[in-house]
Amino acid sequence: MSVRPAARILVVDDERYLADLVATALRYEGFDTAVAGTGRTALEMVDSYDPHLVVLDVVLPDLLGTQVCERLRERGDNLPVLFLTARDAAEDKVAGLRLGGDDYVTKPFSLEELIARVQALLRRAGSARIDHTIGIADLEIDTDAYEVRRGGVPVALTPTEFTLLRYLVANAGRVLTKRQILDHVWEYDFGGNDGVVQTYVSYLRRKLDPLGPPLIHTVPRIGYVVRVQQRGTG
Repeated sequence: MSVRPAARILVVDDERYLADLVATALRYEGFDTAVAGTGRTALEMVDSYDPHLVVLDVVLPDLLGTQVCERLRERGDNLPVLFLTARDAAEDKVAGLRLGGDDYVTKPFSLEELIARVQALLRRAGSARIDHTIGIADLEIDTDAYEVRRGGVPVALTPTEFTLLRYLVANAGRVLTKRQILDHVWEYDFGGNDGVVQTYVSYLRRKLDPLGPPLIHTVPRIGYVVRVQQRGTG
């Protein structure tokens, strides 16, 4: 299976719930994400994970986020840094930006604002490594232009179909339950009725399967997974 990579985002926060929430929201938007809980771990993961951007909490249990940013700049690493902080004083923001931060979001914040700021920083960085296209095999999804192609053929999708396909492909190789899909695509409670997921998967299959081998596979009694079916397997 060949899955084209998206931009990698490292989320650094010692509040695990918040870090996972931010990472999940970014992953839903098509980004690859990883999480670190300390400043020293973050510095190690910058080397091993090679992120395109770091979402960095200011208050960490070992190093301040500003110290992490300062160390990155001292060693010549100019990857974008977006600070998260509960401090909203102007002097705190100015200090963080002077130490090499690129943007600042004050807690509590909306995930929509955070995602928009991440996208803006990545566009501003203009790195050739950053690709807003995710995909698998001959399927390509442009997450910025909201366009889908399979084998070079445009595929017209409704907004809900696009959101569902983007979520499935962003998690290619991972089995997603119907409940997970409902929570991430529809974002409200259907009262235990997950039939809408099956319905919309069937819509996607009708549009994608005539253009190539099936990519969306049913996992009985669980949910769905996007993967390239290996020859000779069921």
